[in-house]
Amino acid sequence: MRLIHVARALRAVATREVIKFVKQRGRLLSGLVRPLFWLVVFASGFQNVFGVSIIPPYQTYITYQVYIVPGLIGIVLLFHGMLSSLAMVYDREMGIMRLLLTAPLPRWVLLVCKLVGGTSLGVLQCYAFLITCIIFDVTFEPMGWVTVFPAIVASGLMLSAMGLALSVYIRQLENFAGAMNFVIFPMFFLSSALYPLWKLREGGSEIVYLASVLNPFTYAVELVRFALYGMFNGIACAVVLGATMIFFLLAAYGYDPQRGMIRRTRGPG
Repeated sequence: MRLIHVARALRAVATREVIKFVKQRGRLLSGLVRPLFWLVVFASGFQNVFGVSIIPPYQTYITYQVYIVPGLIGIVLLFHGMLSSLAMVYDREMGIMRLLLTAPLPRWVLLVCKLVGGTSLGVLQCYAFLITCIIFDVTFEPMGWVTVFPAIVASGLMLSAMGLALSVYIRQLENFAGAMNFVIFPMFFLSSALYPLWKLREGGSEIVYLASVLNPFTYAVELVRFALYGMFNGIACAVVLGATMIFFLLAAYGYDPQRGMIRRTRGPG
């Protein structure tokens, strides 16, 4: 296997993802409308609950709308990762996956290409969302747009890898709605996306607090939140990178025809 072969595979997979995305303009629109709805409508009600939030370690006045932007960036990446897994299930049902996985490259290389291509589109959607936030007077320092980039990429890789792992076990498109209800919404609400974790513990919700601490999505949100203010959260970064590796290994194992779930479903297609 040569590097040029990997580069060609990455270009082919990424180009296919971009073409599909361009033809499905509704994905971009829905990807922007969903977080903007939370930002404008949902945050207005919660502002009365939280009021002025002093969130350690910032110790500065920030509005609730500004506080939840990292969580909304996370939900953009989370939904994009789930839609990527939906595309994998569709490709498997249509037989396209059989053509992809029979390429003369290791399976893990093909999955990395799929992961990078999908994450790239997720990153673009996040920056489109940040640009749209300016309309609603929710802004950050210019340097924050730069420092948040690696955090968004790392979080996008983790959530896309999770989508890849789930696509192994989702046998039909009809089962995807269940995965949405049992994966996306619990991960989103049991995290620090909408409220600081210390508020949960302060309110006596110890079980919800512990579930949020164990949720890898929490650390993706915190990694983005710190990065928007030019800070680095080492614990969040370690959890995100570790979870990315675990999810990817599960996906690689599942798509291995000799050992994984694909073998039990009688072929990669």
